[in-house]
Amino acid sequence: QLQASGGGLVQPGGSLRLSCAASGGSLTYGTVAWFRQAPGKEREPICSKRIGTHVTNYSSAVRGRFTISIAANTVFLQMNNLRVEDTAIYYCALSPYNLITPSWSQRAQYQNWGQGTQVTVSS
Repeated sequence: QLQASGGGLVQPGGSLRLSCAASGGSLTYGTVAWFRQAPGKEREPICSKRIGTHVTNYSSAVRGRFTISIAANTVFLQMNNLRVEDTAIYYCALSPYNLITPSWSQRAQYQNWGQGTQVTVSS
């Protein structure tokens, strides 16, 4: 199971770090990812990381501002220079496969999902 946390309210230009704790030592193989869903919009992929490697992928919307990492069976999403348009519910996800482009961005590849954490960027 995945448990996401760390969301909150932040001003534009600020930073937040999201966490996604995995139970049962499940982050041993496969791919982890973060998706987000803004009100009235489809859930969109924002980044992924193949477990045990340095292979990461980022959407153009967040590249250069967000960083995905893994430590101590937890997936982190460091978000810097946040914008109003980053406001969404953020979900972590785990796939048992070593995903490459473009499959890392496909929701159907992920079998385990966290419950979501709200991020609001507003002045």
